[in-house]
Amino acid sequence: MSDIQKNVLGLELEVCGTDPVTGFYRDGCCNTGAGDVGTHTVCAIVDDRFLEFSRNQGNDLITPRPEYRFKGLKNGDRWCLCAMRWEEARQAGCAPKVKLTSTNIKTLEFVTLENLKEHQIDLN
Repeated sequence: MSDIQKNVLGLELEVCGTDPVTGFYRDGCCNTGAGDVGTHTVCAIVDDRFLEFSRNQGNDLITPRPEYRFKGLKNGDRWCLCAMRWEEARQAGCAPKVKLTSTNIKTLEFVTLENLKEHQIDLN
């Protein structure tokens, strides 16, 4: 990814997380492109409630997967989530917090900025 992508506030996209390294491209950012069919664009601070919800939906983000160099997520980790999974979790009442400055503007095709702001951690 050479082009600079924007966040939901219209500014340059900031790093989401590097421990564990997140992002569809494993560059620490919620960058997206043609190959990212899941639209991994929401920078979420996952919590146990969301992780359990995701596992129940068939996406286990807790169990380590060494073959993918994935150590599993735990409460407090930052992770680039699929926009539709975040919205699904929001509708179920268990959306994790989001870092707006690290959430890709592409997210707004699936989620309203108002709903994201209700879960933000970085505009205080």
